[in-house]
Amino acid sequence: MSDEHLSASLAAGAEDGEGRWAFGTGFEDPLHGVDTTVPDGVDAGALAALCLALGDDALVGAQRLAQWTTDAPELEIELALANIGLDLLGQARLLYARTGQVDGTGRGEDDFAYWRDADAFRNVRLAELPRGDFAFSMARLLVLSAWRLALFQRLAAAPDPVLAAIAAKGVKELAYHRQFAADWIVRLGDGTEESARRMQAGYDEAGPWLGELAADTSADALGGDAAGAAAELRQVWEETARAAGLTVGAYAAHPGAGRSGERTEHLAPLLEELQSVARAHPGAAW
Repeated sequence: MSDEHLSASLAAGAEDGEGRWAFGTGFEDPLHGVDTTVPDGVDAGALAALCLALGDDALVGAQRLAQWTTDAPELEIELALANIGLDLLGQARLLYARTGQVDGTGRGEDDFAYWRDADAFRNVRLAELPRGDFAFSMARLLVLSAWRLALFQRLAAAPDPVLAAIAAKGVKELAYHRQFAADWIVRLGDGTEESARRMQAGYDEAGPWLGELAADTSADALGGDAAGAAAELRQVWEETARAAGLTVGAYAAHPGAGRSGERTEHLAPLLEELQSVARAHPGAAW
């Protein structure tokens, strides 16, 4: 598949054809007019757990992307990664707010972001791995955005109207994130000998984490369809590899699950970096 055909294939998932642009700078409140009451028949515990997990994925992923600031290969790439990170932060804020509404604690987004230790986070572990080089960052971004997009497309019809609204807004953002990553993977894989070597290494490093994502059924109770999302992720992963001239291995999945609270050694120092100012100056405001 050529680069152009891959771009057309992935962009086809955007409803209005604008999926190649970031939507994180919009001013319209995506939850305006949405009833925040948990509907009858919706398991509040499952809803809170899912919103927390998806919020953690977004927050941790955004923090890793922020590490490219002032260090990206080009200024345009740096701006794009910063905007992708802002999209994810916006998703995390909405999801954390919904968690605090549903779990009965009344906690706000800052409580979830700044005042929990690593063992309380429920993100998938791929998000917390070290930044790595640009090739690995693009492989990871492709995995997380393709998987998250597939989930959000399904959760846009979730029985909880707030989660459905958050997911519907996120679909456009995630379509761009996925496209950005795929385009760069093809450019690097089909580039120089060195860029192709690094891109293959990035694929080989990210590939074994697909198994953890495929095994995550936390969204199924709200209409997430883990099996369908995993199948879409695998299709995008393989189509992108073919377009880039990369080899897809029969990856042995890493044991464990971030959704169960299992962490790598890399999350705690990342959170220390993220939370340092808030914890040094509790209650401070502009």
